[in-house]
Amino acid sequence: MLRCIVMAASVWLTISVSFSSPVKASPILPPVDVIIDAGHGGVDSGAFYDTLYEKDINLQVAKRLYDELAGRGLNVILNRIGDYALSDENQWLQIRSRHRKDLAQRAQLAQQMSPRLMISLHVNWARHSAARGPLVIYPDNQQAQILARLLQHQLNELYKTHRQPVHADTYYLLKHSGCPVVIVEMGYITNRQDRKLMTRPAHQTRIGREIAAAVEEYLLVFGFLQMKGTADSSY
Repeated sequence: MLRCIVMAASVWLTISVSFSSPVKASPILPPVDVIIDAGHGGVDSGAFYDTLYEKDINLQVAKRLYDELAGRGLNVILNRIGDYALSDENQWLQIRSRHRKDLAQRAQLAQQMSPRLMISLHVNWARHSAARGPLVIYPDNQQAQILARLLQHQLNELYKTHRQPVHADTYYLLKHSGCPVVIVEMGYITNRQDRKLMTRPAHQTRIGREIAAAVEEYLLVFGFLQMKGTADSSY
């Protein structure tokens, strides 16, 4: 089972999805525009600095991004709504690796719900504290590359950085989700400036707003929106 929160026709729904058999979207739900993947959770803290954990930052920003996208009229799924590991909900994959079960659960939701795109939120870590700024990672997919460039531009403007998105095919989620997907590293938990920004509610909201702006531009480029802020009615 997977607990997730869905915005459909201005109604927020908490649903449970079973992967014991092929999943079909509920007839009450329109096609999904965006899946927000809140990285890590539960026993998997992700990167950390003292008592600050990546999993918490990911979820805090994911919720703000969810509100921002839903407010723009998009149909959105947030795949983790609390501090728990998605591997705990994966009862269908019979392997011992908790990490792989977690990733498979995230990818399977995307495969079954067939969103326009998926954004996986993460926080970076480096040995040297000087490393800072957002970084978007994309697979060998033209649509994902375009999405990554739009996201990187928006986040560079926010962070006053000049980084370029990075291509990588080694990440499980990028290879197995079946839709355009990118990983957004929102900053470095090992950098004092990034750490301060990523933990401020106001800045978390700004991160969500910039990501949402890039998503909306992407949907316009590929004809999924008729005009800025208006969902296409021809699904």
